Amino acid sequence: MLDNIFTSILTNGTFTGTQLLIVTFTALVCGFIIAVSYMTKNKCTRSFAVTLILLPAIVELVIILVNGNIGAGVAVAGAFSLVRFRSTPGRGQEITSIFLAMAVGLATGMGYIGVAIVFTVVLSIINFILNITEFGNFDEHHRTLKISVPEDLDYEGKFEDIFDKYLDRYNYEEVKTTNMGSLYKITLTVIPKAGISTKNFIDELRTRNGNLDISLGRMVDNRDGL
Repeated sequence: MLDNIFTSILTNGTFTGTQLLIVTFTALVCGFIIAVSYMTKNKCTRSFAVTLILLPAIVELVIILVNGNIGAGVAVAGAFSLVRFRSTPGRGQEITSIFLAMAVGLATGMGYIGVAIVFTVVLSIINFILNITEFGNFDEHHRTLKISVPEDLDYEGKFEDIFDKYLDRYNYEEVKTTNMGSLYKITLTVIPKAGISTKNFIDELRTRNGNLDISLGRMVDNRDGL
C-alpha cells in the first residue's frame, strides 16, 4: 500500500487530461501549504505569497511538457537562469521556500503525488514549528545605538561611564566617517538595563557628543541573505 502511494501516476512521458488536473491541483494545494507555513511569523508581501502558491504548478507544467526532450529541457534551464539573474537577493528563508516550491513542482510534474504531499506537509510543519518558537532568533533585548561625534573629539573612553550606568552590555560594531569626514558615526550593539529612562540615557550622551545625532532602536538582522 505504501509503495503505491509513492509511485508515479504518469508513465512513459504521456498523460491524460484527468492526470493533468490531478497533478496541477496537487501542486496548487502544496503551494498554498508552503505559503501559509512561510507567512507564519514572517513578513510576507502579497506578491511573494501568490508566487509560492503558483510556482509549484508552473514548474509541474514545465516538467510535464519537456519530459524526455533534452533540447526543451536545456532551453527551459536557460529561461530559469534569466529569471534568477533578474531577481533581487532574498533572505535565506525566502530562497528556501522557493526551492521547496520548485521541488514540489518537480515531484508533481513527474507524477509523484504522494512524494509531493508528504514532502510538503512534513517540511511545512517543521517550518511552522521553527517560526512559532522563533528558533535561532537573536535576543529581543538587543538594541542598536548610533552616535555621531565631531572629528576632533577623542571618543575612545568618552562614553564608557554612561554605558556602565545604563547598559548591561555593549559592544562596538563599527566606526566610520561621514559628512565629508567632519563627523564620526559610531555603531554599537547594546543591552539596556531593566527600567532605565531612555530619555535620560540619550540626554547624557548628548552632553558628550556636542548635541549631534543619536539613535537607539531595535537591532535589524540583515545577515540571513544568501
